Amino acid sequence: MELQQMRYVVAIAETGSFTRAAARHFVVQSALSHQIAALERELGTPLFVRSSRQVRLTEAGDAFLPHARACLESAERAKNEAAAAQGVVRGTLRIGFIPTLTAVELPRLLRECRERFPELTLAARVSNSEEMIQEIRTGTLDLGFLGLLDGTRVEGVDSRELTRDSLVAVLAPGHPLARQAQLSLEELSGEPFADFPYTSAGRKQSDAAFARAGIERRVAYELGSMELMCELVANGLAVMLLPGRYAAALPGVVAVPLREQTVRHEYLAWDRLHPSPAARAFLDLVKEFQAD
Repeated sequence: MELQQMRYVVAIAETGSFTRAAARHFVVQSALSHQIAALERELGTPLFVRSSRQVRLTEAGDAFLPHARACLESAERAKNEAAAAQGVVRGTLRIGFIPTLTAVELPRLLRECRERFPELTLAARVSNSEEMIQEIRTGTLDLGFLGLLDGTRVEGVDSRELTRDSLVAVLAPGHPLARQAQLSLEELSGEPFADFPYTSAGRKQSDAAFARAGIERRVAYELGSMELMCELVANGLAVMLLPGRYAAALPGVVAVPLREQTVRHEYLAWDRLHPSPAARAFLDLVKEFQAD
């Protein structure tokens, strides 16, 4: 059984087509089909059901696929570890980050990472903290920049605190409360709020602040887009609570400190047991940036 045969199985399963799988690997379809047929003979069972309309996995194929992926990942990891021993960082680094990240200047950090490790592929995306922690645990994400409520424990992964901040009220410049030096949650409670989905860590920070004060509020707009929430606030349709340093850099809105203590923390989290060479190199780079 060869690694290339496993790559073909994964490609066919993902594309649903021998033709598209062959194109992905830059081989003619007949060569790919020959390799799959040889593998099926070796296994003594077909992996795919073929018809004129579709290609789908058999029961044996369903059982084979996750192990094929694991073998390919292990082989790639072995290559990357060997390269790292020679001072070369390669492979793919999967990074997640919250939309309100302030602890590092992410574009500059990623640019430095590309320049320092040209053979490394970066895959970065916005996500919420709970999802990132779970993905790091399951191995589908290498690192995550998290934002969590004060007192929240980061479990099942390694992490270090990058910074802490307080929430502030974010309002339109023309809002009647925008000129005040400080605002209480009671003064904001009657306003329509824009906030993240209720399952996200960002939403929980605002909800917890009002819960501690024993005050109810109304979330009129529940959105996953920070850009849209800022537009709603700038146009006087809603108010928000956001980390102070992040809010201070937003155009078209005013940030007003709160009287209540509302601490939130930013962490960098990674795999506790087996961080990849790319993840270890990135962790060192983040330390350099923080030192600067």
